[in-house]
Amino acid sequence: MSTERGNARKNKADEFYTQLIDIENELKHYKEDFKNKIVFCNCDDPYESNFFKYFAMNFNHLGLKKLIATSYDSSPIAYTQLSLFDMPEKLIHNKNRKAYKIEISEVSDFNNDGAVDLSDVEYLLKNKKNSLTLLNGDGDFRSDECIELLKQADIVVTNPPFSLFREYVSQLIEYNKKFLIIGNINALTYKEIFKLVQTQQIWAGYIFNKTIEFEVPHTYKGVVRNGKKYGKVPSITWFTNIDNKKRNEELIMYKTYSKDEYAQYYKYNAINVNKVADIPCDYDGVMGVPITFLDKYNPEQFEIIGFGAGELGREIGIGDDYTEEELAVFKLMNNKYKDMVLDPQKIEERVKELMMDDEITKRSGIYEYILSGNEKHLNLRQFTENEKRIMYETQKGICPHCRDEGRAKIHYEIEEMEADHITPWSEGGRTNLYNCQLLCKEHNRRKSNR
Repeated sequence: MSTERGNARKNKADEFYTQLIDIENELKHYKEDFKNKIVFCNCDDPYESNFFKYFAMNFNHLGLKKLIATSYDSSPIAYTQLSLFDMPEKLIHNKNRKAYKIEISEVSDFNNDGAVDLSDVEYLLKNKKNSLTLLNGDGDFRSDECIELLKQADIVVTNPPFSLFREYVSQLIEYNKKFLIIGNINALTYKEIFKLVQTQQIWAGYIFNKTIEFEVPHTYKGVVRNGKKYGKVPSITWFTNIDNKKRNEELIMYKTYSKDEYAQYYKYNAINVNKVADIPCDYDGVMGVPITFLDKYNPEQFEIIGFGAGELGREIGIGDDYTEEELAVFKLMNNKYKDMVLDPQKIEERVKELMMDDEITKRSGIYEYILSGNEKHLNLRQFTENEKRIMYETQKGICPHCRDEGRAKIHYEIEEMEADHITPWSEGGRTNLYNCQLLCKEHNRRKSNR
């Protein structure tokens, strides 16, 4: 059993290790919630984990009752990359990477240096034998040993494997635990997770749908700084069931409803709202909103009735029983695609994928884009004037294509240049500064016409 679990974990590219600053940025909003609580961190290796480091450093400041952390003996970074104490030696010497647990009930001035800090945790682990013990199994969160530790805990805080996110959350709900965990925003579209959102058993934390830099094993793609490799991962979100101020803030709405601006869904009595900022303040009916709405969701202000795709869509009456002809005219009233051979299931899957894409500002155009392939129907997000000015200063007004061609004129005024996606949206490019360059108008239009 443990071998199967280890292989599943290893093959899923789940090895993303959260930086301390990203943990601090989220957990600073919950300091009062940790007082006199037992915190459990399922870690690949507590000596490598910034979650363990955060709670060890802040044990007294947070008023913790106890800190429990476990290692996973198939961790690809255990004893290899990070160092909790920034020391060359390791406190456990075991070539087989045997899983273990750490339990801390107090952090005092053990080394008598007049201060209580991380060096005292180091002393504790070196000299207090009962604070660190080996596990019988591999440290998998589903093992009987780890479940027994989970039962002791009040709050679980960690970065679970993305591929096992549903199973991990299910276990937390089963044992009625409070939690703060990291995942991908796409998890909100899993029917198991969305049901928990709908029944107010899980909601978004403060950090929502952000690109975050994680430490990754050296075999991954990324950039190396100070001997450590980092990779950027988009769409990262904190999930929790601990109440917070953000969740109780009322969404202020400014727009008013008009039939001309808000399209009506075909075969379903609801209007389509492309952006959270466009939710009308005077409309009391059903609205289809982007998944990013959950960042602003206040259960006292809105009711979530369902998810408009797949099985969850059928539960609220959005069917997938369209004929090919009906699909062809779903958002198109002129029948210009009536001769196409369509696969309803594939169209539904593609619609679900595109509805999640924040680069698309006109979701009512998704169906016509799928049928025509023309991106103009999506109103893809463009670079802002501020982003354009930043890139202009970065490039010092030089068009890279003119420079590479050896032209006499390579410098332009900002009004003579246009922002260009280095990697186009169709190939996975996003609208951010990492994917932006300014080109002279000639080269930008020449590139657009390829």
